[in-house]
Amino acid sequence: MLVRDGRIWEHFAVSSQALRSDRTMQSLRRTGAAAASRCGVWTILAGAAAPAFLSAVLSLAGARADFVAEHGRACPKCELAGANFKRQDLAGIDLAGADLRGANFHDAQLAGAKLAGADLTGANLNKANLAGADLSGATLRGAMLYAANLDRASLAGADLTGALMGTARLTRTDLAKATLRDADLRKARLVETVLSGADLTGAALDRAFVRGARLDHAVLAQTRLMEAQVIETSLAGADLTAADLRGAELRGVDLAGANLTRATLLRGTLQATPLEGAVLSDTVMSDGTRRP
Repeated sequence: MLVRDGRIWEHFAVSSQALRSDRTMQSLRRTGAAAASRCGVWTILAGAAAPAFLSAVLSLAGARADFVAEHGRACPKCELAGANFKRQDLAGIDLAGADLRGANFHDAQLAGAKLAGADLTGANLNKANLAGADLSGATLRGAMLYAANLDRASLAGADLTGALMGTARLTRTDLAKATLRDADLRKARLVETVLSGADLTGAALDRAFVRGARLDHAVLAQTRLMEAQVIETSLAGADLTAADLRGAELRGVDLAGANLTRATLLRGTLQATPLEGAVLSDTVMSDGTRRP
């Protein structure tokens, strides 16, 4: 076992498919050896195959220790909850499917990292460089991504509920069908970002810069876009029910089929943004009048 920062890393992933089909496991079943699991660590109580089994466990432990000691570059599906990687260079690392809940990646280099399906719930990714990283299907509920660089990253289908992403960079980022309910994206930069079919219910995009983005059929119900700049962006078929766009600048925005029921555009600026085809019901216009 490896002791790091006062903690014992004892999850060796010995219940993987590879070991389940291993001859050692079959031998254990034949000899009637009993195995107990606590926190992912198997304890051999009896059986002639115990030495071979322990050797396999130690081999996996060595691979894990290699990564933690920064000698390896891959640890998919590893259990690293609460690990501290602050300011470390992990560019291109493979942590796909890993348990990284509460891990600290503050100001870390994660460009091109493989994090698909990883659990980053509550993780600290403030100022982290995640350019080109694969976070598709990852869980980032309540994660901190303040000023993070997510340019060209893939977050398709990711869960970012309640994520704190103020001033984050999201140029050409793929967030198709991602969940961003109640996420904080204030002053974020979304240039050519794909958010088609994404759920941004209750999200805050106050003073965000949105240009050339695709939000077709996205859900922005009760979303705040106060004083946001939305330029040459598609919101076709989007749900903007009760959205707050006070003081927002909409220039060259496609609102065909968008639902603006009970939304407010008070003091907003609409340039080359026709409302024909949009659903207007009890909608507050820029001059304070309501339509229809």
